[in-house]
Formats: sequence, structure tokens, C-alpha cells
Amino acid sequence: MKEEKLMAHDPLSDADSILSEEYYGKRAIAAPLDAAKRTKALQRPTHYKVICISMYTRDLEELDAKVTELKKRGWTKANKSQLIRLALSQLDVTKLPTPQQ
Repeated sequence: MKEEKLMAHDPLSDADSILSEEYYGKRAIAAPLDAAKRTKALQRPTHYKVICISMYTRDLEELDAKVTELKKRGWTKANKSQLIRLALSQLDVTKLPTPQQ
């Protein structure tokens, strides 16, 4: 493409800042963090990890139904992760039958 046809400034390059100011207001300029606070801010939690697993649609529907039922029974903070952790804690693999090959 010829140089004279190139735009000097891309009007969409500032879209994120424009939208964030429009919907969330202008950000206050924060004071710079000292080295210790900056290091702490950059550290990620080590007591858990976010993972991605695949599940059959029917299994997900059952999981959602169980979470909904728990919430109806007063477990207001019940969620899929919590229910899976509970199931894992109750599973004893030594009591599972050997699979038939």
C-alpha cells in the first residue's frame, strides 16, 4: 500500500480508553507503588488454579440442578466448584470396582 494512503492516526486505537472513560468515568491518577507493594500486586495466588475441563451437556445440567437445589436448601454460596470439591473429598478410589476391559 502506498505511504500517502496510510492514515497518520488510527482512530480506533484509543477505543478501549474512550469506552472505559465513557462507561466507567475517568480514572484518578494513582500514586506510584513502592517496590514492595508493586511486587505484592504482581504476585498471583498459589493456593488455587483456574482450570478448564470438558463435561457432557447432560452432566453440566445435572451439576447446575444440584447447585440450584443446594441454594434452595439454604446453601446460598453453593457453586459448581464447591460441589465438585465436595464430591472429590468423598470419593474413595480404593472402593471403586476394577473396570472391565
